[in-house]
Amino acid sequence: MKKIRNVVTGLIIVGASMAVPLSGGIPQASASPHHCSAAPAPHVNWSGCNKANANLSHADLSDANLSRAILSRADLTNANLSNADLTNANMSRANLTNARLVYANLYGADLSDANLNRGANLYGANLGSANLSGANLRQSFWRRSNLSGANLSSANLYGADLQLANLSDANLSRAIMSPTDLSGVNLTGAHLQSAQLRGAFLTNTDLTNTDLTNTDLGGAFLSSANLTGANLTGASLSGASLGGANLSGANLTGAFLIRAFLTGANLSGANLSGAHLRYATCTNGREYKPGGNC
Repeated sequence: MKKIRNVVTGLIIVGASMAVPLSGGIPQASASPHHCSAAPAPHVNWSGCNKANANLSHADLSDANLSRAILSRADLTNANLSNADLTNANMSRANLTNARLVYANLYGADLSDANLNRGANLYGANLGSANLSGANLRQSFWRRSNLSGANLSSANLYGADLQLANLSDANLSRAIMSPTDLSGVNLTGAHLQSAQLRGAFLTNTDLTNTDLTNTDLGGAFLSSANLTGANLTGASLSGASLGGANLSGANLTGAFLIRAFLTGANLSGANLSGAHLRYATCTNGREYKPGGNC
C-alpha cells in the first residue's frame, strides 16, 4: 500500500511539473515584433500597414515586407528599399528622391505622381503592371528593370538610364524621354503616342509593333533598331539616325524624315505615302531626290 502511495505521489509531482501555470492560463505566443507599430528596420513586416505621410527619410527598409502598404505622400528620400516586397503598395505622390530600390518587387504598385528623380536606383526592380503615370523619374537609374505592362503615361523620364529594361506593352504616351538612354530596351507593343524622344538613344532597341503615332524622334539615335511593323504615322524623325534600322512593314505615312540618315536601313513593305524626305540620306547612301524613291 505504501508503495502504491509513493507511485501516486510521484505521478502527481510529475503532473504538477507539467501543469499549465495558473497565472497565464493557456500559453500564448509572444507578440510578433513585426507589426505596424514596429520601427523601420531591415526585414520589418509592414504588410497592409498605413504609413501615409510618414517621414522615412534615410530609413533602412531593405528586405522589408511592404506589400499592400499605404505609403502615399511618404517621405522616402535616400531610403534603402533594396529587395523589399512592395507588391500592390500605394506610393502615390511619395518622395523617393535618391532612394535605393535595387531588385525591389513593385509589381502592381501605385506610384502615380511619385518623385523618383535625381539618382533613384531601380536596377533589376520588378515594376510589371505598376502605375507610374505623371511620375517624376528624371535622371533615375532603371537598368535591367521590368516595366512590362506598366503605365508611364505623362511621366518625366528626362535623362533616365533605361538600358536593357523591359518595357514591352508599357504605356508611355505623352511621356518625356529626351535625351533618355533606351539602348537595347524591349519596347515591343508599347504605346508611345505623342511621346517626347528627341535626341534619345535607341540603338539596338526593339520597337516591334510599337505605336509611335505623332511621336517626336527628331535627332534620335535609332541605328540597328528594330521597328518592324511600327506605326510612325505623323512622327517626327527629322535628323534622326536610322542607319541599319529595320523598318520593314512600318507605317511612315506623313512622317517627317527631313535630313534623316537611312543608309543601310530596311524599308521593305514600309508605307512612306506623304512622308517628308527632303535632304534625307536614303538607304543607298544617296540624298533623296524629289519624286524619287528612298
